[in-house]
Amino acid sequence: SAGSVGNSPTAAGRTPSGAAPELDFRSAARMEDLNRLIQEFSKHDQREYDDQRALEIHTAKDFIFSMLGMVQKLDQKLPVANEYLLLSGGVREGVVDIPHLALSVYARGTDYDMDFTLLVPALKLGGGENRRALRSCYSRTCCRSTSCVAVRASWEDLLWPLVSATRSSVKRKKAILSDSEDEEQLDKTGGPCVEQPQETSLEEADSAATGGHAPEEQLTPLGGSSASTTSGSTTTSGPWRSTRPRTSSSPCWPTLVADWFHQSISLVLLEVQKKPQRGMPRVEKVEKNGTVISVILGVGSSRMLYDIVPVVSFKGWPAVAQSWLMENHFWDGKITEEEVISGFYLLPACSFKGRKENEWRLSFARSEVQLKKCISSSLMGAYQACKAIIIKLLSRPKAVSPYHLRSIMLWACDRLPAAYLGQDDFSAHFLLGLIDDLQHCLVNKACPNYFIPQCNMLEHLSDEAAVLHARKLSSVRSDPAEHLRTTIEHAKAANR
Repeated sequence: SAGSVGNSPTAAGRTPSGAAPELDFRSAARMEDLNRLIQEFSKHDQREYDDQRALEIHTAKDFIFSMLGMVQKLDQKLPVANEYLLLSGGVREGVVDIPHLALSVYARGTDYDMDFTLLVPALKLGGGENRRALRSCYSRTCCRSTSCVAVRASWEDLLWPLVSATRSSVKRKKAILSDSEDEEQLDKTGGPCVEQPQETSLEEADSAATGGHAPEEQLTPLGGSSASTTSGSTTTSGPWRSTRPRTSSSPCWPTLVADWFHQSISLVLLEVQKKPQRGMPRVEKVEKNGTVISVILGVGSSRMLYDIVPVVSFKGWPAVAQSWLMENHFWDGKITEEEVISGFYLLPACSFKGRKENEWRLSFARSEVQLKKCISSSLMGAYQACKAIIIKLLSRPKAVSPYHLRSIMLWACDRLPAAYLGQDDFSAHFLLGLIDDLQHCLVNKACPNYFIPQCNMLEHLSDEAAVLHARKLSSVRSDPAEHLRTTIEHAKAANR
C-alpha cells in the first residue's frame, strides 16, 4: 500500500500567522530560507533556453531521429512505423529504472550540457491480439498488421515474444483478464523483471498477421526431456527448441539486441561522418554502457547526451501490476485512465541477482510522463533538489538510484492530501519529507515500486550499504541548507 513508505515527521502544517519564523525541528533551519534555496536551485537547474539553444536542441533531436531511420533501413530489424519516447534527463538521472552499475560516469558541465533518454522499440506488440497468445506457455506472438511480420521474423534469433508478461488493455476497477499461470511466472522473479524461455516460435505470429491459422508447432526439449508442470504454471525441464531449422542457439537475446543496436548505430554514424554536411552535429562520443548506447553530440556551443535504450513496447497493462489499478490514486479525476494505462515497456535490464543475458525489466515510463502532469511545481522543485543532493552524496557505492526517489515521491502523492501538496511555499517541507522517507526506506531496506508494490527495489541492499547510505542522509538532514548551497554551486558551475 501507499503507506509502505514511512510517514515524514516534517509533514506538519504552517505555524499560525504572526508567529515566529517556522523552523525545521531536526536542523533548526528556517523553512523560508530552505524555500528560497530550492527556488534558486530550480532557477539554475531548469534554465531558460534562448532561441539559439532551442535551435541547437532541435537540430540534435532531428539528427538522432534521422540516424535511427538509417538504422532501420540497415537491416529492417526496427519497426517501420515506430514510436519513440523522448524523456528529459539521462539514464543516470533516474528517468527509467536501469541499474547504474554498468554506466560510465558522465558529469553535466564537464561531459555534456543537456541530457535525454530515448526509448526505441525494437519490437512492438499490440493489446487485444495478445489474448490468445497468453494462454500458451511458449508465448507465441500475435501481431496486428502484415508490416510487422518481417520485423518479427528478423528478430527471431535475438528476441523471444515476451507476451507471457502481458494482458490486453484493461480498465481500472472493472473486469480484468487474468491467467494465474502467467501471474505466478512473473511473481517468481521477485521484482519487475521477466525471464525469457530459451527458444520460441514466431510461426503463429506470421499466421496471425496474414489472417491465417498456423498449425500447432511441435516443440521438443534438447536432450529429449519433456515439459514438467508445477502448481499454477508450466515450466520446462530443459532448453526448448523448435523442430524447424534455426540459425542461432544462443539464449542471450537482451544483450544481443543491445550489441546489435550499438554496432548498427556506430556503423551509421561512421558513414554519416564520411560525408559531413553544413550544420550537422559533431559526434563526440558513442559508447555502450551495459545495454544503453550513449551518444554525445556537439551542436554549436552545446553538447547533448542521448542515452538510447532498445526496448520492447506493449499496448495494454501487465497482470503483475493489475492490483495497482484497483487502488485510489492522486491522479484520479485529473487525467484519464486510458492515458495512464495505455502501454508499457520492457527494458534490457535484469534484477540484481538475475542474469543480464535473458531478463527484461518492466518499465512504466509512458505512464510516469502522464503522472508528472498531476504533480505540483513546488513538489517537483523539491524532488529535483533532493535528487541532485543524493546523486552526489550516494554515488559511491552505486546502491541507490534516483529512480528510488521518484517512487517515493509518487507514494507521497498518494498518501498526502492534494491541498497540502498544492501549497506553493511548502517546497522545504517536501524536500525534508523526501529525505526522511528515503532514509526510512534505507533503514528498513524496503522501497516498494510504485506500480508493483510487491516488488521491493532495495531487497538486494546489504546491511552495511543500507547503514552507510542512511548515515549519509542523516548528515543532509542535520544541515539541509548547507547541502542545498553546495548543490546550487554545482549547478552554477555546470552552466558556465
